[in-house]
Amino acid sequence: MGFIYSAKDAFRASVEAQSGGKNTVIYDDKGYPSIMVVIPMFYLDEVIDGAPHEPHPAFKVNGEIKDAIYISKYQNIVHDGRAYSLPSQDPKVYTTFDQALDYCKAKGAGWHLMTNAEWAAIALWCKKNGTMPRGNNNYGKDTVAAHEKGVPTYKYTSGETEYVGRVATGSGPASWAHDFTNEGIFDMNGNVHEWVHGLRLINGKIWVIAENDFDVQNEAGDTTGWYDTGVYIDNTDVGNDLQESNDISGSLFLSDSRLNPMYTGGDVDDHYGYNYHSFETLTVKDGFAVPDILKWHGLNPIDADLGEDRLYVRNYGERLPLRGGYWSDGSGAGVFALYLNYRTFFSYSYVGFRSAFCVL
Repeated sequence: MGFIYSAKDAFRASVEAQSGGKNTVIYDDKGYPSIMVVIPMFYLDEVIDGAPHEPHPAFKVNGEIKDAIYISKYQNIVHDGRAYSLPSQDPKVYTTFDQALDYCKAKGAGWHLMTNAEWAAIALWCKKNGTMPRGNNNYGKDTVAAHEKGVPTYKYTSGETEYVGRVATGSGPASWAHDFTNEGIFDMNGNVHEWVHGLRLINGKIWVIAENDFDVQNEAGDTTGWYDTGVYIDNTDVGNDLQESNDISGSLFLSDSRLNPMYTGGDVDDHYGYNYHSFETLTVKDGFAVPDILKWHGLNPIDADLGEDRLYVRNYGERLPLRGGYWSDGSGAGVFALYLNYRTFFSYSYVGFRSAFCVL
């Protein structure tokens, strides 16, 4: 037993030494490793000009300020019903939101599905530091840097053409990491969408977990422990009630009400109408003051230069967030990309997740 623990310590020490302390290895309660990126606490005004000098919500857990959070360096795989962050793997896909939650929580205390607060904190840090990552958003390569490629793990054929889909975790260049170094968090732009916890759209209204209390439940219709932002995502044109039509015209904007649902048959989930455009062009209803918390959580653009990362919305029914985009999203993929048009049981070949850890 002593040898096993010595080997674990040696592996962790090696990872920490090679990364200058920016990475570490955290073992779950079964003794299996995940390579994690250490994100030291930072303040809101360090990433958003004019914001208050207080810790970003990602570092507030149950009212306690954390010195650091730990984010999976790689999109996760699953072994023995648990999530792991390891390099050169085919990321776990066909994963529902609830499955992603369970895979992460099964690892033990402090482990959780990466939260929207954590994702937003990193996205804002990237923006402020000029390291908006590239990635697999164009069939195995980056849409603006075709020479940057990952190692394919999944290919498919459409017609007579073979396409690259997923690539191995961390197999791209350093520009595919959040800080443009090999010590950063990989694949937050493309490859596969990632479920995150702590954000919901209920009949167009935005609900968040205000800080990083990742143990708050996500039961359908139950908002206990959730913060009502009072903000809706509305559409400039009303939708339609034709099940076979997906095309909803108009533009998305933030409002104090929802006047134009994208489906006029009621707040049900069995319809497919949605709208989308770049996140940076999301506007605000005239005279409406959007609370700052939406910028802190990556839900209101801080400026008009966010890489054309795309926002997708269905503003009826209950929707859960997918971040990052996937391999064919092109310039619409990126750290600010957000899909709010799927339900908890959605899964597909481009839907994955990553775990995070916090010392409790």
